[in-house]
Amino acid sequence: MSDVIAPTAAAETAQAKETRMPRKLAWLLAFACAVSVANLYYIQPVLPDMGRTFSVTAGQIGFVATLTQFGYAAGLLFIIPLGDRYRRRLLICLMLVLVALALVAVAISPSLLILSLASFAVGATTIVPQLIIPMAAGMAHPQERGRVIGVVMTGLLIGILLARTFSGFISAQLGWRVVYWIAAAMMILLAVALHFLLPEEYPQANMSYPQLLKSLWGLFRTEPVLREASCIGALVFGAFSAFWATLSFFLETPPYHYGSDVAGTFGLVGVVGALAASLVGRIADRHNPRLTVGFALGIVLVSFVIFWLTGQFLWGLIIGVILLDLGSQANQVSNQARIYSLNPAARNRLNTVYMVFYFVGGSIGSALGAFGWSFAKWNGVCLIACILLVLALLLYGVNSLRRKM
Repeated sequence: MSDVIAPTAAAETAQAKETRMPRKLAWLLAFACAVSVANLYYIQPVLPDMGRTFSVTAGQIGFVATLTQFGYAAGLLFIIPLGDRYRRRLLICLMLVLVALALVAVAISPSLLILSLASFAVGATTIVPQLIIPMAAGMAHPQERGRVIGVVMTGLLIGILLARTFSGFISAQLGWRVVYWIAAAMMILLAVALHFLLPEEYPQANMSYPQLLKSLWGLFRTEPVLREASCIGALVFGAFSAFWATLSFFLETPPYHYGSDVAGTFGLVGVVGALAASLVGRIADRHNPRLTVGFALGIVLVSFVIFWLTGQFLWGLIIGVILLDLGSQANQVSNQARIYSLNPAARNRLNTVYMVFYFVGGSIGSALGAFGWSFAKWNGVCLIACILLVLALLLYGVNSLRRKM
């Protein structure tokens, strides 16, 4: 990787602000996000099948999913800042090759220990979407940034949701290991495609790697918007992950008695909410995106109240999933529209801080969801998620009062 900043970087940045991003490029980035982020979520519907393969408890196999999230947080922290220093197209293609190798390691895992290590590696190398999103924000005209982020985030969330549908179906038909072999092949194909289709983009920061990492704390300390968005994002994604990490266990119990294939089809239901991302982005362009965050928190909390009160009915689960994904997507798009407006030269590092908090929150949420399931089944999961969301609303409310004082 060359560490030389191209002399035309400033000119290209200025040009990007004057021209609007082609829709085809925005949807290409959305597709790349969808296919690559799916690697993190193939595991959720197949956890019971994996547990039976290795003869372990729900709590033990649930910890493997938690390791995947922790691996992702580690990749965000130590790899994503390089996007402000090196050419993102090269980084993206390199990471796709590495994640393909990690997926193969999962597919051939002979023991729970190897599976755990391989799952951590999958998480650490599945950071391509978080290189793509700042890339899209930087290439977009400021007045269309929310819309472009919304389009890319639509792809991201659809990838998250359909990953569960895909893995649940394939696992039920061919076994969970085949899921990972197919995923590895898709990563290689995507790397080749993006090498030829992605535009070249030049970095804007001329800092050493230690300086990049050191600057993360400085950004968190000096940017109150980043601090608020990061903490709220972590709490919301924690609740989101608690639900999806335990749904397959819930659907195996009375009155459902469903397998991994049915658990995965709930991802199709969530696509309804995901498709609202572009609309949310347009709203964020026209209004204060912080207001959208407040509405999103309320929607996600209502979804868990519905899960808690009517989760034993299929219609209750369907309504709850639509609201959960709608609220989570609205929260994510609005938060990212806020942080990407702070410092153009530090977009990857701003994204690093935000997404590290976000996925650490998701990791803790997955673990808390498994804990809630172990002591109180579905009631425990919903209770923990509601506590996380109430904390997010309290933080939002306290900061709103400070702004008025």
